[in-house]
Amino acid sequence: MQLSKKCSAFKVVLSALLIVALLQLIYLSFLSRFHGKQQRYRYSELFGGSAARRSAQQEAAARKERLRSSLSTGGVFDGSGQYRVYRNLIKSDVTGDRGSSPGLAMATHTTINNLHHLDSLLERWQRPLSVAIFAHGADVKFATALAYALSVFCPRVQALVDFHLVCLSGETAGFPERDREHFAGLDDCASVLARLETHRDERGNYAMGANVSYPNNLLRNVARGGAEASHVLVLDMDMVPSADLHQQFLAMMATRGGGADASSDEVFVLPAFEIRHARKIPATKAELVQLYQVGEVRPFYEELCPRCQAPTNYSRWVNSHVRGTGTLEVAYTLAWTDPWEPFYIGPRGVPLYDEGFKQYGFNRISQACELHVAGYRFSVLSSAFVVHRGFKIQGEFHAKKDEENKHNRVVFRNFKEGLKAKYPASNRRC
Repeated sequence: MQLSKKCSAFKVVLSALLIVALLQLIYLSFLSRFHGKQQRYRYSELFGGSAARRSAQQEAAARKERLRSSLSTGGVFDGSGQYRVYRNLIKSDVTGDRGSSPGLAMATHTTINNLHHLDSLLERWQRPLSVAIFAHGADVKFATALAYALSVFCPRVQALVDFHLVCLSGETAGFPERDREHFAGLDDCASVLARLETHRDERGNYAMGANVSYPNNLLRNVARGGAEASHVLVLDMDMVPSADLHQQFLAMMATRGGGADASSDEVFVLPAFEIRHARKIPATKAELVQLYQVGEVRPFYEELCPRCQAPTNYSRWVNSHVRGTGTLEVAYTLAWTDPWEPFYIGPRGVPLYDEGFKQYGFNRISQACELHVAGYRFSVLSSAFVVHRGFKIQGEFHAKKDEENKHNRVVFRNFKEGLKAKYPASNRRC
């Protein structure tokens, strides 16, 4: 009798376990179908399929058509014929609004492995940004897909960022409609940024692969050309400006008379620093000086090329005082000396970067040299600055750095000779 009761209890427990297992299977099946519907809906927003919300479908379709239109031009070749340029591949909402005319815009350049910096740069800048992306091989298609996904899923990118694409002349960019593997798992801005993070360590700076050169000055010119403002700040993607720079700069220019269009022969230098990776990027000069005094922030390129930034006179800048809280002004004006390569805000009319410089070495020095010969003044701003994420150290560079630097030194000598013919009335040399 006791044995019969135990068997009955065992059967009850077994039956209950089977029922629970069955319910779990049904629930998992439901979740799978629900997830599938969600993914189909998300892809419909990307690729224009059937969507529950008509407004989202129409907006996605409009963005898709604008991208198709940009790609249909086939791009244009650069002056050397080595690169294909897709200007305004994807335009921001601000650029599309012809009534908007900001006085200061930012331009930057990158490859896919540094594109993950875009979000934190925008978080600080919060203004129009022109981004030139270089890609080659399979990355051309991937870069197009990523730029499109950023513009669809990230409201801040959608509102403020213009994307331009540069690839080798023998390559063409295509619409990523059929390449859904690039979009798998992407359903919001965070997922797109997470995807970018996975590519951050694919290659070192300038390590493009066999017979492929990173055209940094071409990219700077493309990005600068897409910045619709009277003044432009050109930075590398892994650099961040001080907070409220846009408002402070326009206020400063207004007090000088003539607004942001004044001082066409003057560029405004932002002292450049680099910060330990673990540290938060300072927002104000006071925060930066505190970190500078304890060695957590140091002058840009202090280990690699201290002479390249030394003319900024960091000691003078750190110890200079601002007359009013939040007031930006010119702290002092300097004459350019070789090999100074300052980061600066300049009017749209400043000479372009020489596109003969590629890879590592002399690409920014050459442009600063030309500004000097052309008669520009270098005015150092009192409280504005730029910061590079991480200390620049020798071991982080690619293997051919020294070889490229040696080659570009020869290019620089020829470039300086060319300036004599370009500016025959100038008595300045570099």
